[in-house]
Amino acid sequence: MAIDVVPGTVVAHSPAKSDVYIGSPGIARLSDGTYLAKHDEFGPKSTEHESAVTRVYRSTNCGRSWKAISKVDGLFWSNIFEHGRAVYMIGTHHHHGALVVVKSTNGGEMWSTPKDSRSGLIRGGKYHTAPVPMLVENGRLWRAVEDCDGPAGWGQMYRPRVISIPSDGDLLDSDQWTITNPIKRDGRWLGGTFWCVLEGNVVVDRGGVIRNILRSNHDEIAAVTTVSADAKTQTVDPEFDRISLPGSSKKMLIRWDEPSQLYWALSNPPAPGSREKGTSETRNTLGLYNSSDLRKWTLRCILLHHPDRETHGFQYPDWVTDGDDLLVASRTAFDDSLGGAIRAHDANYLTFHRFKNFRRLTMADGVQVK
Repeated sequence: MAIDVVPGTVVAHSPAKSDVYIGSPGIARLSDGTYLAKHDEFGPKSTEHESAVTRVYRSTNCGRSWKAISKVDGLFWSNIFEHGRAVYMIGTHHHHGALVVVKSTNGGEMWSTPKDSRSGLIRGGKYHTAPVPMLVENGRLWRAVEDCDGPAGWGQMYRPRVISIPSDGDLLDSDQWTITNPIKRDGRWLGGTFWCVLEGNVVVDRGGVIRNILRSNHDEIAAVTTVSADAKTQTVDPEFDRISLPGSSKKMLIRWDEPSQLYWALSNPPAPGSREKGTSETRNTLGLYNSSDLRKWTLRCILLHHPDRETHGFQYPDWVTDGDDLLVASRTAFDDSLGGAIRAHDANYLTFHRFKNFRRLTMADGVQVK
């Protein structure tokens, strides 16, 4: 791969000089074969702190080209998914805003407005989230969120919770949603070094227990909470349950894959062989991992890499499958004709990627890191 060419297919571009950056990438494959992708806008000249903007794109040719189809005002940090005969996005109204859901019945062209508790306002208050996966299990939809009622400061203010609703429920009706208790920060976590947990992946383990696997401030350690079968309670011991998954100080995306009978994850680990330790700003490598038990993870392939980590990144990956292929939406910081991204975090692209026969990929098939 030539490193001076943006990898994948460019869905959207926002040059750094606009002071509007691309965040919260999402992707959905609809039952009719259509692909939808989305992102929100953040940065100095965005409206993220008042009424955030999310933009939605459609592809009818398996991701080879994309068309902008809608702009949603009042939506931030959302995921996108199909359920029943509709498409939904769940996020916040703005940066640290109310928790909301919007619905489209025409393939993403028009969206409902969450005006009250019967039209998509799930919970008032201050919330944080990201394009995290939806789990369908035990007749319910499950999703991770965080409230912002902890101690002041990024990370420490976030208290993990899990929301759920019956699969046949009305997602726009707040009364039908159940939300767990928050996990309050405890200074004893991991000897006092675990100071933030956020952006969780709700999965069901081999024993049928609902787990929330969360990003932390440790690049090698993800945090794990347990959710009760009745969807009301979330628990963790003072030492905090944890697993080893490289890249855990950034958002990772974990899903169960039925054909392979394995869990798969995308994360931003340090490049193999690198002497640099991974940090929350190390986002220039996208790794594909799998696991049979959610505990032991194997790096299968380096899907994307750029040698510069200051202004290049493939971050906040969202993914779904299409047969044997992995479909990925990435918040990508990369070169353009206008000076590129200011920094890796402040992405200037939404990109789409198809990785064929992903279940068979090995380290020899990916980007060779030098």
